Amino acid sequence: MRPMRSVLFVPGHKEGLPEKAVAKGADGVILDLEDAVPNAMKAQAREVVANSIRKLAQGERKVGIYVRLNSLETGMTGDDLEKIVIPGLDGVLLPKNYGPQDFIACEALISHFERRNGVKPGTVEMVVSLETAQAYASCEAILAVSPRVATLFAGTAKDADVSRSIGFQFTPGGQETLYLRSRAQLANRAAGRQFSWVGIWQDLKDPEGARAFAIQNRQMGFTTMVLIHPSHIELANEVFSPSAQEVVFYQGMIDTFEKAEAEGNAAVVYEGQHIDYAHVKTARQVIELHKVLTASAS
Repeated sequence: MRPMRSVLFVPGHKEGLPEKAVAKGADGVILDLEDAVPNAMKAQAREVVANSIRKLAQGERKVGIYVRLNSLETGMTGDDLEKIVIPGLDGVLLPKNYGPQDFIACEALISHFERRNGVKPGTVEMVVSLETAQAYASCEAILAVSPRVATLFAGTAKDADVSRSIGFQFTPGGQETLYLRSRAQLANRAAGRQFSWVGIWQDLKDPEGARAFAIQNRQMGFTTMVLIHPSHIELANEVFSPSAQEVVFYQGMIDTFEKAEAEGNAAVVYEGQHIDYAHVKTARQVIELHKVLTASAS
């Protein structure tokens, strides 16, 4: 999985919207075959999504390309995978899942269609869309199913499947989902997953609320914000990137420490703070992320 700050849902049957999302700066797109597509247009949407995958994969700017499938309980998951498991696809989101058994089944389908459609085995990732109480309660076991499970997506949407399943009442401050998000983030990191997704913010009339939501989740350790509207792309990219001040601060920390180390010291005071090897490891991680994001944006 590549570093992504912003991943935008795009209705799968709408041609041209994925390219517009990339042009607006999204680091990744989720081509939606589920809730954003009328039931009567599922077959047409699969063809459009396959074409979108090919176009995005050939684009100058490389972005994450994902597809949200129809859930296993609909009986349409295999039909989706048959059409969209093609070269260029990075991964899929399986909605309304209830535990490890769903991802064992999904992986079997993916493996079949990778082989059938000429895709290198093991290429297609699975992103776990946490939308049910059962999924949140078994997120650690789901991560252990397969190396294909790239990350958990901690969904906390208002009045959606997850709130109905768990029973919480959404508030802008997010206190009611703090445990859910914390559990997902901890499970991701404990399982060695470097990237973690969170979302979504639905109130398009409250940009300050969206910013506060993004900042809170970055502080919790999330790396990626899943979006439903392109107006939030710039915000997510800003919040989930090291700021200019952070880059200066951490580069200065590295320089100060390396000078001290050359003089025979492994601890030094920098900007009034005690630092040692542990702190410099963090600083180098921040600078490396900054370099990767800067390179991918150019």
